[in-house]
Amino acid sequence: MLRTPLRASPWLSAHASADVRLKLEVLQPAFSFKIRGAFNAILRLVEGGGRDVPPLVTASAGNHGRALAHAARAAGFSLTVYSPKDAPRSKLDAIRAAGASLELCADYDEAEQRAKAHGQTGTALFISPYSHADVIAGAGTVGVEILDEWPAVDVIVVPIGGGGLISGIAIAAAAHGTADVAGVEVEASNPFTHSLAAGRIVSIDVKPTLADGLAGNLDPDSVTFEIVRTLVKTIAVVSEESLREAIALTLERERVVAEGAGAAAIAAVLSNALDLRDRRVAVIVSGGNIDSEKLKQLI
Repeated sequence: MLRTPLRASPWLSAHASADVRLKLEVLQPAFSFKIRGAFNAILRLVEGGGRDVPPLVTASAGNHGRALAHAARAAGFSLTVYSPKDAPRSKLDAIRAAGASLELCADYDEAEQRAKAHGQTGTALFISPYSHADVIAGAGTVGVEILDEWPAVDVIVVPIGGGGLISGIAIAAAAHGTADVAGVEVEASNPFTHSLAAGRIVSIDVKPTLADGLAGNLDPDSVTFEIVRTLVKTIAVVSEESLREAIALTLERERVVAEGAGAAAIAAVLSNALDLRDRRVAVIVSGGNIDSEKLKQLI
C-alpha cells in the first residue's frame, strides 16, 4: 500500500474557480484504493491468530476482489470472490491471477447475496467490500493522508458505491473537524440518494453504467448508510455523458487513466454538480482498472 500523491490540477481549478487537487489512488498496487481496506482486513485477521482463519469469501465488482485476493495470497489464506459476469475482463482476470476462486453471477446484487449466504453456512468468513469495520478503517486512510498533507482543505469529493470509502473518509474528516465531505453517485445507480430521501435503505433499479465499480444496491444491513446519513452533507449525481467526458479529459489533461468509478468525482467537478467556487477541494480518483477496448472507444 502506498501513500499516494495529492496533485494540483490547474485545468479543473480553472473550470471550478477553486483550488482543486487530485488524490491519485490509481497509483496503488492493483490500481485502486481498495488495497487499503483489503490489506487492513487481512492484517487484522493475522494479528488475531491467522492460523485459525477459515476460507474467506467476498463479493466484488472487481477492484475489491482483486485487492483482497492479493492480500489473502500474501497471508496464505484461501479466498472465493463472487462477481458479476459482465465485470471488466481485466478485473476478473486479475482476481484469478492472484489465486482466488471466482464465481460469476448475473449482476452485483446476486454476487453479494450469494457471497453472504456462503459466509452464513459457517464454512467461510464473509468480508464485505464496504460494510466491514476494518475495510472502512483502511479506506479512511485516504482521508487521513489528505488532511495530514493539506489541513486547510475545505471539501473532499468522493465517489460512492457501497459507501465504504466515503464512510472512512467522513469519519476521518469529522475527527479533523474542518473539512466537508461530498459524495458522488451516478444516475444509473444511486441507492444512497434514494435511501436518504426515504430515511431507510431501499432497493433501486440498477441500470448499465461506465462506473461498474459503483453499480449495485446496498446490503440491507450495511453500516455505511447511517455513517453517510450522519456525516456526509451533500451527494451529487452525475450522468453517463459526464463520466465519458471525465475519463477522456483526465487522460488528456492529467495523463492519468481512470475507470468510470474512478472518474466520478472529477465528473461532478466538470458538470458543476457541486458548488465549489473559491474552495480548496480534494478529489478522489479512486481506481484505474478500465478495459483497454472500452478506453479506446471513449477517447
